[in-house]
Amino acid sequence: MAEKNVEYARLLGPLAGLFESRLARLTTLAAIFALLIAAPYLFGSYATVILTNAFLYVVLALGLNVVVGYAGLLDLGYAAFFAIGAYTVGIFTEQFGFNFWLTLPIAVCFAAIGGIIIGGPTLRLRSDYLAIVTLGFGEIVRLSARNLNITGRASGLSGIEQPWLFGWHIARPIDFYYVFCALAIIATIVSVRLANSRLGRAWLYVRHDEDVAEAMGIDRVRVKLAAYVIGAIFGSVGGAFFAVNLGAISPESFSFTQSVLILMAVILGGMGKIPGVILGAFIVILGPELLRDLGTLRLLVFAVGLLLIMLFRPSGIWPSGSARR
Repeated sequence: MAEKNVEYARLLGPLAGLFESRLARLTTLAAIFALLIAAPYLFGSYATVILTNAFLYVVLALGLNVVVGYAGLLDLGYAAFFAIGAYTVGIFTEQFGFNFWLTLPIAVCFAAIGGIIIGGPTLRLRSDYLAIVTLGFGEIVRLSARNLNITGRASGLSGIEQPWLFGWHIARPIDFYYVFCALAIIATIVSVRLANSRLGRAWLYVRHDEDVAEAMGIDRVRVKLAAYVIGAIFGSVGGAFFAVNLGAISPESFSFTQSVLILMAVILGGMGKIPGVILGAFIVILGPELLRDLGTLRLLVFAVGLLLIMLFRPSGIWPSGSARR
């Protein structure tokens, strides 16, 4: 009898540990979900607006993480897809009277086409050359928006109507908080599924060594183009909801600085690591706000803090396993 009990314990021990770890994970997720729901009532209206912006950057950072973290491509013009989504929604809703939910897939298609047009000829390039091309693409989109009549030139577009969803008018800051929170959750789930897919494994191989990946039969150009297009879709969705949230957009909202901030969130948190990217997005948005009492010195202190993190954690605060090794 004693030997049977020992045998049962040996067999059930790993299962009990797995159950406990899964239960702990579910409990943690439930606590985080409850905190997200209660946050607007706990922290007030100003914090709600800041958290909404943080969730927007989570969506954008996860999209750029597909390009930079998964496929290993340096993109310095990611704000271009952000702008394409925002201006597509602004033009079609404000000038042509389209419904927001009808313009959203149009914005996604335009961003995907833009990704193919710029990515197809240039993704054969590597390293610094690719970075220069993406930087130029971002500036071309911004300057085009600044000089075209249909985009409102330098003054941009205003009077963008907030959407309705099943009779619910999404107009208040708390409404957009929950919308962007849901977008961040969806983007996280999609990112996890992509990372664990066959395409995600191909990205990993291409990121580590393109030549070896191509020798194994992976079409590196097609795989990198897929990453670029999927990242563009993430950016366009974020831009579309950004436009209806503010009700007005201008070219200055999509400058090179925005691309740098999104890239900073990915690198700071840990390229390729989804929880790290989410953490990086929150640090980039919440850091300056938490230091607001320092006045004009807050950005200096924040920048010094970022430099220290980069010096002591060069792979990011929460790097992936391969980056840590």
